[in-house]
Amino acid sequence: MSPIVKRKGEKFTLPSKYLLFILTILCSVMMLLSFTTSLFDKPLGTIVGYVVIPFEKGIGAAGGWLSNRKDELSQIRSLLEENQKLKDQVAHLTEENTLLQQDKYELNKLRQLFELDEQYEEYHKVGARIIARDPGNWYVAFTIDKGSNDGIAVDMNVIAGGGLVGRISSVGPNWAKVTAIISDNANVAGMTLASEDNLIVSGSLKGMNDGVIYFSKLVDSKGVVQSGDKVVTSDISDKFLPGILIGYVLNVIPDNNNLTKSGTIIPAVDFEHLSEVLVITDQKLTIEENE
Repeated sequence: MSPIVKRKGEKFTLPSKYLLFILTILCSVMMLLSFTTSLFDKPLGTIVGYVVIPFEKGIGAAGGWLSNRKDELSQIRSLLEENQKLKDQVAHLTEENTLLQQDKYELNKLRQLFELDEQYEEYHKVGARIIARDPGNWYVAFTIDKGSNDGIAVDMNVIAGGGLVGRISSVGPNWAKVTAIISDNANVAGMTLASEDNLIVSGSLKGMNDGVIYFSKLVDSKGVVQSGDKVVTSDISDKFLPGILIGYVLNVIPDNNNLTKSGTIIPAVDFEHLSEVLVITDQKLTIEENE
């Protein structure tokens, strides 16, 4: 009986061993024809040209794109690392620059105090830092980091910048409070340096908003006092040592009595920016007693 049987109502089937045998014979024949003839060269070339080569090109383009993306990602990663290093360097340099600016500011302040110390070399002085101040824009009253343990006493004169700041009003073991000459209740006996005419300098917070303090009771009989003249502490002052610069005359106005004059003074000290001061440890009474 034949192995290939088709029963009624069933589909035709071919056993697998026969199918394999047929495919083997077919492949062998095609291989023989490929090696001995050029029968399949053109069809295969056409298939390769339309299918394989574009596919290879596509794979090559995709590979090239992926390679470029890899290089770009590597470059981006390198740039990000370099950018972070640059940011760290900028932060470090900014910090160093800030410290240098602070050192420069500190050096300028110390240089000013040194020049001021030489300007009033006849007096003994102690340097101090301001550690607190009353609320407001101006250093009307403030506290320094030196006290009785450092030889500081009440009524000692305080100088900074270009001249007179004020006097010690209260003292603790390691602190002292300073009342500035711009305080509303402050009065200083002064004189014009050129003519040696006496006057009274009065503190004024209202005037400090315009950058000035006031003077009064100037007896300028010769009319020589003018804008720009220096005003210093007078010999007759009871709390302030003589010859300390207070400021410069801004204007002079005759009083109604036609005997005295008043006006305004630009302070020698910047009362809006203070950080270090010098305390003169010599006092007026001590000097008078030695005389």
